Amino acid sequence: MSEENEKGFVIKDKRAPNKNGNKNGDETREPKTGDTTGKTENKRPKEEPSPDASRMPLPEVSFLSFIFSLSSTALFHLGELPDPQTNEKKKDIPLAKHAIDTIAMLKEKTAGNLTGDEEKFIENILADLRLRYVKETP
Repeated sequence: MSEENEKGFVIKDKRAPNKNGNKNGDETREPKTGDTTGKTENKRPKEEPSPDASRMPLPEVSFLSFIFSLSSTALFHLGELPDPQTNEKKKDIPLAKHAIDTIAMLKEKTAGNLTGDEEKFIENILADLRLRYVKETP
């Protein structure tokens, strides 16, 4: 094979241009007014405290906290937990069933990979949610 026939590889930048016509990530800043050096300034917006700064810290991410979150969603849709914004209890039985079925699917897909505590937890959650679901359906 001759070198003329070998192309190797070609890299094409397919990023969309930004408002200045530059590729994303290559944005240059406009010089400060009165700056005659032509240097660009890397301005960062002032960090303002987020409106969620007063929010309680989130729990550790774990399998148990994920299952607990899904079970809370099911309880919410079963009308057991009030809406945190309106403090009203609403029922949406199909969405509750969906959350329960999601937990059941996760139990099935993770079979053999859970610790004893995780297995007991998911079984107890499912038993409780299914009982509550049956009470709510005609």
